[in-house]
Amino acid sequence: MNPLLNKLQPYPFERLRQLFANVTPNPALPPISLGIGEPKHPTPDFIKHALTAGLGALAAYPATAGEQKLRQSFTDWLQTRYALALDPATQVLPVNGSREALFALAQTVVDASATPAPIVVSPNPFYQIYEGAALLAGAETYYVPSRADRNFAVDWDSVPDEVWARAQLVFVCSPGNPTGAVMPLDEWKKLFALSDRHGFVIASDECYSEIYFRDEPPLGGLEAAAKLGREDFKNLIALTSLSKRSNVPGLRSGFVAGDAAIIKKFLLYRTYHGSAMSGAVAAASIAAWGDEQHVVENRAQYRAKFAAVTPLLEPVLDVKLPDASFYLWAGVPAKWNGDDAAFARDLYAQYNVTVLPGSYLARDSGGVNPGRGRIRMALVAGTDECVAAANRIVQFIQSGQ
Repeated sequence: MNPLLNKLQPYPFERLRQLFANVTPNPALPPISLGIGEPKHPTPDFIKHALTAGLGALAAYPATAGEQKLRQSFTDWLQTRYALALDPATQVLPVNGSREALFALAQTVVDASATPAPIVVSPNPFYQIYEGAALLAGAETYYVPSRADRNFAVDWDSVPDEVWARAQLVFVCSPGNPTGAVMPLDEWKKLFALSDRHGFVIASDECYSEIYFRDEPPLGGLEAAAKLGREDFKNLIALTSLSKRSNVPGLRSGFVAGDAAIIKKFLLYRTYHGSAMSGAVAAASIAAWGDEQHVVENRAQYRAKFAAVTPLLEPVLDVKLPDASFYLWAGVPAKWNGDDAAFARDLYAQYNVTVLPGSYLARDSGGVNPGRGRIRMALVAGTDECVAAANRIVQFIQSGQ
């Protein structure tokens, strides 16, 4: 067996299952889960119809690079969303969801034979695929804290020069999971300068880009590069997905875009990896990327939901409306002494509400786990259910238990 598999830690939801293993939740209350970031809004009918209309494509092997019409739908969307003009032939590729692509990109980019050993830089807390992708590519992982005193911005300035010198890949998540923070242009400028100096690739995970609460949509990595005169997107790959934008997590559809030289190598890897997108999925994807009205309506649902829930929780939790994404990243009250796992376990036992301990989404770095004492709540269910969960959390905290 691959010995690198032994370096992987249990996934957060497996740790949550273990936490709850001997707990019997209050049977008088129906279960409400805010634990998993799985969109629950209905999939638009026009996407379903496009999928079934494309079933004839199942009779043929799909091209790994995707058909021209599919790639054109990506670049058309990038033009509409970010005013960017990318070449559909060389600067975009279809992927089977951003999770698959994040993992595969690390296998493409990292040179495990490098001396000293390569480093993959990750925000902390983080989406667990970053860590697994780095370890299975043969790299070490360096965790950069997202600091509460900086509105959960990643503290890139804290990374030592010797780490940057060994870095081959840097994961950026903006809007962030779990914090919802959006990286501003000056931070992108700083990261691009470091990439130019040390040669590392930046993977910009942007799967939450279309769920936001401000008037201005979140800045994207490619957009930031263009604003800074980096039209070739050197050493930059952006990854996005339809899962959250269009409520189709089961479609497993997204795309990557950016540096044509990296895209070329990534296509070579994917040709052998066997990760071509089904023609039926491609048909549904083209329809989804080509329509914005359902995205506007989806965003409005989240805005209404967060507007209803956040004020209920603010008096009892250290929480506020995020920049974007569908998570609330909340600090637990002082009486739990920073024990986010105990808070989650007791809440589940007494009020049958599931939240994810923040420490499960982070790693100890410099003796500190930046997720400790916080919980992640995914407001993915309907508004009534999320409000009911918020009211139970308020009762739980005020009960003094």
